[in-house]
Amino acid sequence: MNTYTVDMTQPSTINFAPASTAAEVAQNIRTILSTPLGSSPLSRNIGLDYSIVDDPYPIAEARLTAEIYAAIATQEPRAVVTEVSFNGDLSDVLTGRLRAVVRYSLAEGVL
Repeated sequence: MNTYTVDMTQPSTINFAPASTAAEVAQNIRTILSTPLGSSPLSRNIGLDYSIVDDPYPIAEARLTAEIYAAIATQEPRAVVTEVSFNGDLSDVLTGRLRAVVRYSLAEGVL
């Protein structure tokens, strides 16, 4: 089983014709992670609840991890999340930035 990574600390571009299912799923996960819940006009249930970032850093990290697992399971069922981590340094802690790194595999039956 292949494992893929979406690293929100790295820049990316939108590809309207992804070369593979894995690339399409990665792009969808990136969209979910970067969209505040309720901000997409025609699909209000896409994204994450960003009110979590107002919590103290350790609590926000734990709650956001759970939110990421749930959002991806609901909004991109072709992905099975295996790990969520945060590539933050002290400046991220002080400014309240949580930049996720998501590792996932494709669900069984997805090519």
